[in-house]
Amino acid sequence: MLQQILRDMYIDPELLAELNEEQKQILFYKMREEQLRRWKEREEKARMEEAMLRKTARCKQSNGKHVEWLRGKDGEVWVWVMGEAPGDKPYEQISEELIAERARQQAQKEAEELWRQKEAEITKKFRDAMAQEKARIVAEKWKIEIEDRKAAKLEEEKIQEELKKREEEERQKGEEQIKQQEEIRAKELYLSLKQAQQHSQHSDDDQEWEEQLRRSKAADEERSHKARRARDEYRQQSLRAIQKGRVAGLSNLFQGTSLNNDQEIKLNNNSASPLLPELLAFQCSNIWERPSRPFSRDVIIRWFKAEQIPRRAGFERNTNRIAQWFHGIISRQEAEELLMNKSEGTFLVRVSEKIWGYALSYRQQSGFKHFLVDASGDFYSFLGVDPNRHATLTDLIDFHKEEIITSSGGELLLEPCGQQKNPPDYSPLFE
Repeated sequence: MLQQILRDMYIDPELLAELNEEQKQILFYKMREEQLRRWKEREEKARMEEAMLRKTARCKQSNGKHVEWLRGKDGEVWVWVMGEAPGDKPYEQISEELIAERARQQAQKEAEELWRQKEAEITKKFRDAMAQEKARIVAEKWKIEIEDRKAAKLEEEKIQEELKKREEEERQKGEEQIKQQEEIRAKELYLSLKQAQQHSQHSDDDQEWEEQLRRSKAADEERSHKARRARDEYRQQSLRAIQKGRVAGLSNLFQGTSLNNDQEIKLNNNSASPLLPELLAFQCSNIWERPSRPFSRDVIIRWFKAEQIPRRAGFERNTNRIAQWFHGIISRQEAEELLMNKSEGTFLVRVSEKIWGYALSYRQQSGFKHFLVDASGDFYSFLGVDPNRHATLTDLIDFHKEEIITSSGGELLLEPCGQQKNPPDYSPLFE
């Protein structure tokens, strides 16, 4: 299974969801190693091809097409630098003109906004003054005799003309002030933009580069930490397996381990996990071609009977009893329900629907962990976590009753979780 993943450089999302964090990190570490190996291989191939192309090009250079550079009177390659040719404006002058234009436009925009506010204030001021004066005249003059009303009207018109004149004078004065402020503001903006341009040329690029470099270093450190932890986990598991002396060989270790006809499994009523009344021995002569991955329960059951029963998967050591920790094709949710009220260290092994193998479900203090056990080859090992290869599924379980599964989690298999159904959930596997 692991070889197939590394060959395709792809893992099915459903299978990935079955892995816990430690298994994912180890698996990604191995995939990264494979990527680097392929990259080095491609680079070496590309280097050799490039060297061959250069050699071929030199051979054909005399007859092939080539580029000839335009040369000046001095015989050197002719180069035109924008801004330095006759008639071109210098770069500094172009930059100065652009900055001055930007400053002028900004100052003009600010002056227009300021003038709109000023004009509104002047209009409101004189409109209110005129209204007050008119109200005063109406209140004081128009109450007298008809002869005085003409004089009052003339006085009102005179006052209105005087107010309009004063309004016009104040408008002109306001326009001159706004124009002066606009010129001053344009100079200030020009100097500010000039300084910002000089500062940005030296600091903006450096600041952005430093920020990108900081984020990149942080990400690299995080990846390095995870990869280092994955490598340490891998090496520690290998060392523990060597010290225990329980690392299985390849398929030749399994030759001759199939059950004989006189070893057919019988019911044992005194065992902790009773079997069915009688198991039908699977004939090894039957033709069985395993698909690339499980696609139905029927295929999983046939695989179990064809390949796992002869290897005594799920049996207690040296007996014909089913191990208490062994379960059939149950889901992750069902496994967690069985472990819900159990103590830390309780575990069970269930037949996986995602790979040719099993899933070990483990009860933690704060939740659950699930480890995939690859049984697609001639050995049993945790997918992505444990580099150890165990000859039987029982060997793997017994090994991790004494040795932790991961150094970060410290998982020890302490107490098996048995059946809660009758008949047991593994019954279809042995019918």
